[in-house]
Amino acid sequence: MSARANILARIRTAQGRAVTGHSEEREAVAQYIAAHPQGPRPQVDADIEARFRDRALNLSTTIDTVTTVADIPAAVARYLRDLNLVSTAVCWPEFAGLDWAAQGLRVEVRSAGGDDLVGITGAFCAIAETGTLMMCSGPDTPPATSLLPETHIAVVSRNRIVTGMEDGWALLRRERDALPRAVNFISGPSRTADIEQTVTLGAHGPYRVHLLLLP
Repeated sequence: MSARANILARIRTAQGRAVTGHSEEREAVAQYIAAHPQGPRPQVDADIEARFRDRALNLSTTIDTVTTVADIPAAVARYLRDLNLVSTAVCWPEFAGLDWAAQGLRVEVRSAGGDDLVGITGAFCAIAETGTLMMCSGPDTPPATSLLPETHIAVVSRNRIVTGMEDGWALLRRERDALPRAVNFISGPSRTADIEQTVTLGAHGPYRVHLLLLP
């Protein structure tokens, strides 16, 4: 008997149950998992966009709004110019057709590498409770574009803001036949307080997270 099986057998014996579970017990467990039951959740105001903005700003995310997708290049150029950042970037394929050059930007459609300073992505959804972006990996949504550059600019629609993480997972199950290889949650710029309990931004990822909200 393996160590794992031995430990589980001792637990079941202490509970007064047979060492091997019967079919009815296994079926009950499978039904419970399939139901995705939710535990207690904190109260979130009805205005989930306001809650998301408040939490995201508290996490040092900056936020701008755009009216249409075509307005994204101008908003990106303005943000980079105001912070005196580079005018080159990489982006996800969904933004390939935008007129970046008209705004003086050189944007390549590819995954980010170690030398790329700005990455432009979408987001699967935004979570109001924590001010977090939920990112799903895939061929057209490479995680490196949001994780490697010093500056991450993300675009998300207001109608993709959900109340809590449970709602994000439920949305993913409804819209995808299978889970992606990776799901990343981004709550503002990367940070750590490991050294002398001093918060340092950009420790393991972007120094800046800038969000563009679409209708």
